[in-house]
Amino acid sequence: MIPAQHSPGEGAPPRFRLLSALSYCAPLLVNGVVLPFFPVWLAAHSFSDHEIGIILAIPMVVRVLVAPVVAMIADRLKERADVLLWSGGLSLLTAVALYWTTTFWPVTIVFALQGATFAPYLPVVESIVISGVRRWGLDYGSMRVWGSIAFIVSTLVGGQLISRWGGGMVLAVMVFGFGMTVVMAIFCPRIGPTRRRGQPIDLPAATGSGLREPHLLMLLIGVAIQQSSHAVLNAFSSIYWHQLGFSGTEVGLLWSAGVASEVTVFFLSKRLNRRFDAWTLIRFGCAMSVCRWILFPMNAGFAGFFLLQCFHGFTYAFVHTGVQRRIVATVQETRESSAQGAYFFYVGMAMGLMTIASGYLYAWLGVVSYYVMALIALSGLGLVISAYYLQPQRLLSGGKTREAA
Repeated sequence: MIPAQHSPGEGAPPRFRLLSALSYCAPLLVNGVVLPFFPVWLAAHSFSDHEIGIILAIPMVVRVLVAPVVAMIADRLKERADVLLWSGGLSLLTAVALYWTTTFWPVTIVFALQGATFAPYLPVVESIVISGVRRWGLDYGSMRVWGSIAFIVSTLVGGQLISRWGGGMVLAVMVFGFGMTVVMAIFCPRIGPTRRRGQPIDLPAATGSGLREPHLLMLLIGVAIQQSSHAVLNAFSSIYWHQLGFSGTEVGLLWSAGVASEVTVFFLSKRLNRRFDAWTLIRFGCAMSVCRWILFPMNAGFAGFFLLQCFHGFTYAFVHTGVQRRIVATVQETRESSAQGAYFFYVGMAMGLMTIASGYLYAWLGVVSYYVMALIALSGLGLVISAYYLQPQRLLSGGKTREAA
């Protein structure tokens, strides 16, 4: 929970919460189809495991190179939301272009371009929402949760469409989703530039030197490594579940179960934030990742996979919420988009590299590759624990930490 000096929402622009929630919905409508079902579309066009890993990974690497640059530019614009119109519009064009690409290099190039154009959309939306949290004491989880709900709806509808009409429906739903990103770019809240140091805001100023803080840097790298342990799941779980005989609807339900658990965490974020500090949420989420990947190869049928997918609320939402609180506590608002871009960079780069590796791992080890992901998650947890002990407050106060988030 992030404190404010007056009542939450007081002074916020009209419909800020509604428009922020809808702004989250648009990009996650796209992700709700691309993440679970684009690998199925690739497999239907006879791409190998290695090729699928490369096609999925290159846009991740491109995104992490583009997003921080555009985020820094957004920090200096009169309206950060203007970036969204360009991002959504160009991404829509790449989605249409995929209709004319069915071989490896054309698909790789077009999908990489889509990664570049879509890269800044979610980080910029995130920075606008976090500014609202800082200025008016709004609840982050109550806005972010609607993006997760949009992901669930998109995944369930996509699964139904694919069960009925086949993998070709992936592109149609993708085009619709990118069309919605253009619409929401027009209606996204306009709240002016980020506030500079010395301007009044509703929160105590963040302490330290922001992105140069060693503990924050190590935290972001540790979380990036932990999040990259989702690579095999993201790239090959839908293919694996189809091989086990699960229908498109059942695959959609499994993906939706993961995001539903994420939604639950965001709905309960106020209570969780009152009860646990940010570091506890992050450490617990990382530890649950290790457990999740150890259990995943043990095929317990649809019910077992459903339960494991519910762990996503811990392995993603706990960690993400905790990181956002640490960013607010450490980074000045004038660097907000840059901080979100850096977070996106580390996670995206680690995920991209691990996705490339996952193509080779899955081809070699099959579902046993999840044990490798457990080791990756464990190494991320180790860095997170190290970051906790690097905090300057701990060094200067005999081990006591001031939790500003």
